[in-house]
Amino acid sequence: MANVAQNLVGNSKQKTYEKPKNRKGTMIRLGKYMMRYIWLLLLALALTIGSNMFSLIGPTLSGYAIDAIEPGAGLVEFDRVFYYAGLMVIFYVISSILSYALSILMIHISRKVVFRMRKDVFDKLLSLPVGYFDTHQTGDIISRISYDIDTINASLSNDLVQILATIITVIGAFSMMVVISPKLVLVFVFTVPLSICMTKLITSRTRPLFRLRSRKLGELNGFVEEMISGQKTLKAYHQEENTIAKFDIKNEEAVESYYRAEYFGSVTGPTVNFINNLSLSLISVFGALLYLAGSMTIGDISSFVLYSRKFSGPINEFANIISEFQSALAAAERVFLLLDELPEPLDARDAKELTHVEGNVRIENVSFGYVEGNPIIKNLNLNADKGKLVAIVGPTGAGKTTLINLLMRFYDVGDGHIYVDNEEISQVTRRSLRKSYAMVLQDTWLFEGSIFDNIAYGRAGATMEEVVAAAKAAKIHSFIKRLPKGYDTILSDDGTNISKGQKQLMTIARAMLLESPMLILDEATSNVDTRTEIQIQQAMRRLMEHKTCFVIAHRLSTIQNADIILVVNHGEIVEQGTHEELMKQKGFYHQLYRAQFE
Repeated sequence: MANVAQNLVGNSKQKTYEKPKNRKGTMIRLGKYMMRYIWLLLLALALTIGSNMFSLIGPTLSGYAIDAIEPGAGLVEFDRVFYYAGLMVIFYVISSILSYALSILMIHISRKVVFRMRKDVFDKLLSLPVGYFDTHQTGDIISRISYDIDTINASLSNDLVQILATIITVIGAFSMMVVISPKLVLVFVFTVPLSICMTKLITSRTRPLFRLRSRKLGELNGFVEEMISGQKTLKAYHQEENTIAKFDIKNEEAVESYYRAEYFGSVTGPTVNFINNLSLSLISVFGALLYLAGSMTIGDISSFVLYSRKFSGPINEFANIISEFQSALAAAERVFLLLDELPEPLDARDAKELTHVEGNVRIENVSFGYVEGNPIIKNLNLNADKGKLVAIVGPTGAGKTTLINLLMRFYDVGDGHIYVDNEEISQVTRRSLRKSYAMVLQDTWLFEGSIFDNIAYGRAGATMEEVVAAAKAAKIHSFIKRLPKGYDTILSDDGTNISKGQKQLMTIARAMLLESPMLILDEATSNVDTRTEIQIQQAMRRLMEHKTCFVIAHRLSTIQNADIILVVNHGEIVEQGTHEELMKQKGFYHQLYRAQFE
């Protein structure tokens, strides 16, 4: 035991373990979730008290039955024995029924708490800024909303009942022992403080281990999610063995952290159990002496021993569930850390609603960087008039996508101003600003549902005729009609039952259907052939008349008809003009064009 304690002390000092967070604060926040159902909790408390009080009557009745026997004389008052034994059976049956009802009620309460907590987490995710998802693994986020909350659920439905039962049983058993023999209770003056000290020592060392366990499991989930989503690339580069080796490391770290938390957490139970057995031995010795002195009867000693077991048994169970409770607290901390993340900043108090947007966009002296001191965009200026097709080109890392993030206010500018129809976008509501844009990204996203629902996603009440018109313009209608159920075909798992190019055409059709005055295409046609891309551009020009379009493209042949081409390099617009004008300048755009076609 001493070696284990030394190991615990040593391991807690290793730098790989995080310091425990505010356990009291976490318990208070969990309590607030449960206090929403105060009346159910009061009923649970009443059932707990009733179940344990009926159970606590048993040892007293057992003592009465034993005292009906006269030692040495061989006389037994069977009527008294059967009477008290019958009462014991009745009380234990009632206790069991109340205990069963309590378990069902606690499962009901925990289900409500977990439902509310998971809803709060999901609602929080939708309120977080885009930057949060750029810096956190998807698998770790999923781990918090699934595994961590499931751990809390198990603790609330099981461990909380055990803790309440322990408190009531310990208080009741101790009170009965004081009534039977105050002298014999002095045994616990030594054993109870020893149990408390050992439990407190061990749990203070194991709490960081459970935090580490939750974190490592989150990292493992994140890695697995990342590898599964990149299976094609993984196989194309023959990285199976390398990936397995990386997984083995992650898996070993997760298993090791799980093992260490459970191993050292399991020390508590045997330690307290040893102390409880020691107390039973002391009770037997001193009880025999008090019997010889005439201070106690055999029945009193029997009742006292049974109460001592009820007193020490729950303490032992409490010690055993401490490790599980520590795990639940660690999981709750991770959930609350997510809930405490700063949401997307609120709109300005006097923010306006963008209405009747024409689509005039102006950027003045904008500078921005994701990391302070490392600017991506520097002193950028741009004028995009209503109804113009603005193409943005440039090398990788030049700041093209960053510019789109700023236009949509996924990020706020560091310096400078962006205007829509002479309204600075920081002074308008994000909702009205983003509704003014239709957006198609290189990474397509489709949800599980019919093709019709996916195309009509952003426009409530869209008719079949409108959806078909958008699909025709996006050159995807003929493909949809060839499907067995046409527009009622169900897409599953982000549209894995259709090609990536077809998915991209559907997202373009979705954007075309919106009645937005501005359109953003961020490499939106990278998965279709050049001929289809040109057709889509022509169709969009017909459908998007009087609408401002921003197109980011690497294939320069597809944006030759743009009203204005912005050439971005190192966060600055180095050239701008039509295709013909830029080619005549023989500058940076000319170099990019020749690099692609010559």
